[in-house]
Amino acid sequence: MAQGYWIVTYRSVSNPDALAAYANLAGPAIAEAGGRYLARGMPSHVYEAGLEQRTVVIEFGSVDQARAAYESSAYRAAAALLAGSAERDIRIVEEAS
Repeated sequence: MAQGYWIVTYRSVSNPDALAAYANLAGPAIAEAGGRYLARGMPSHVYEAGLEQRTVVIEFGSVDQARAAYESSAYRAAAALLAGSAERDIRIVEEAS
């Protein structure tokens, strides 16, 4: 079964304190759901139409596991802390075979 990945970019963060509160809950919720952070932070370099946006990549055992993590009550509680404080793009991508 192919791995699933969350690819997250932050278009804007208007409240860094809300982002910190989110991270305190989201990290354990993601780990509990089987997720593993592969990368997070600002890009080292951007090319072509790339944007200077905080980016996070999280690996899961499958796309179904990645979806279940996003839809879990523990993660939804963490995500609620960002309401009105951050605009994000979250995509779930399957590992290339």
